[in-house]
Amino acid sequence: MPAPRPAKPRLFQDGRDMFWSMAPLVLVCIVLAGVLGMCSFTPSGPTAGAPPSYDAHAALQADARQFSFPIREPSLPEGWRANSGGRDSVDGVPLSRVGYLSPSGAYMAVLQSGAPEERLVPKVNTSLVPRGPEDVDGVHWVAYEGDEGAEPLWVTRLGNAVTVGVTGAGDTDAFRTVARAVQAATPLPR
Repeated sequence: MPAPRPAKPRLFQDGRDMFWSMAPLVLVCIVLAGVLGMCSFTPSGPTAGAPPSYDAHAALQADARQFSFPIREPSLPEGWRANSGGRDSVDGVPLSRVGYLSPSGAYMAVLQSGAPEERLVPKVNTSLVPRGPEDVDGVHWVAYEGDEGAEPLWVTRLGNAVTVGVTGAGDTDAFRTVARAVQAATPLPR
């Protein structure tokens, strides 16, 4: 007959053995994460960092050289700054997008494409429907609105060559400011 197993030490006779096994490992992980700078603790919450900057001038010049439709660089008032941009396409037709931050921090984007309005609008948001016309210094814009949470979109055709859209989280004054700046800009040289 085999000999009975020796008695388990008192420390390992209940559920505390798992705690005492894991506690040193967790403590080592916390110390390493703190030392290596992989985590931080801010009781008051995160702080707002500086928004990214974007060279809209260089991007729009490159778009003007590459795209077959005229590209405009809006000259926005003091306090506005470009923070993002990129290219996309609308059913194979190129689309240029540059995002701006207003002085109040509202994001606004300028879209420029050779695609017609009826193809550009669903590219932005399929839930958008026409709300009505907007007149900005004699230029006719069509304002679109969508479902709850959808950003409005204003669209016009400039020079019968480029469809311009303005969208974002700004108020009507922000839309008018951006629309006015785009329509006043002359096309960049190819």
